[in-house]
Amino acid sequence: MPEIEIKDINNKKAGKINLPEEIFGLKANSAVMHDSVINFLANQRQGTHATKTKGLVSGGGKKPWKQKHTGRARAGSSRSPLWRKGGTAFGPQPRDYSYSIPRKAKNLALKNALSAKLADGEITLIDDLSINKPSTKDMAAIIKTLGFEGQSLLIVIPENNNNIKLSARNIAGVHVACASDLNAYTVIAHSRLLITKGAVAGIKGAEAA
Repeated sequence: MPEIEIKDINNKKAGKINLPEEIFGLKANSAVMHDSVINFLANQRQGTHATKTKGLVSGGGKKPWKQKHTGRARAGSSRSPLWRKGGTAFGPQPRDYSYSIPRKAKNLALKNALSAKLADGEITLIDDLSINKPSTKDMAAIIKTLGFEGQSLLIVIPENNNNIKLSARNIAGVHVACASDLNAYTVIAHSRLLITKGAVAGIKGAEAA
C-alpha cells in the first residue's frame, strides 16, 4: 500500500498516510489513459463549424451561358466550387463529436493517472486547506509556501468550496476540482497535484460509484 507524507499549510510535516492500493498503486496503462483523454476532449468539442456549399452561397441562380456552341465548358451556376466566390466542396458541417466509453474504463483511466502521478512524485497531500474569504493574495501565498509557484497545479478538495475556487481562479495555471469530479484528463493536464486529506476518501467514493 503506497505511503505518502502529509504536509500542513506551512509546508511542515504533519504525519503520513497509506493511500488506497487500488487507486494509487497501479502500474500505469497508457492505452487506457489515452482512450479516456481522447473521449474527454472529443466531448468538449462544440462542432459548430460550417462552410457554405454552392447551394448556400448567394447568387448563381442564372445559368452563366447556354449549354452548347459557345466553345466554353458547360456551367450551370457561377457559384460552383470551381469558380471564384463559389461554394466550398466537402467543407466541414455542424456535427456532434461526442461519444461515450464505459464508466469502468473512465474509472480505470483515472486510477492509472493518479498512480502515475504518485509514482513520479507529483502528488502532495495536505492535511487541510481553508480560506475564510475569497483572496487571491492568500491563495498565492499558500501556493508559494508549498513550492508550487509558477507551476501547473490542480487542487483537489473534498467538496465544493467557493472561497477556494474564487481565490485560485485568477492564478495562472492553477485549477480547483472536487474529488468526485476528477477525470484522467484533468489529472494528466497538470504537472502537480495538491490533494487535501479529506479529498482522498472522496476520490475512493467516486471510483466506487
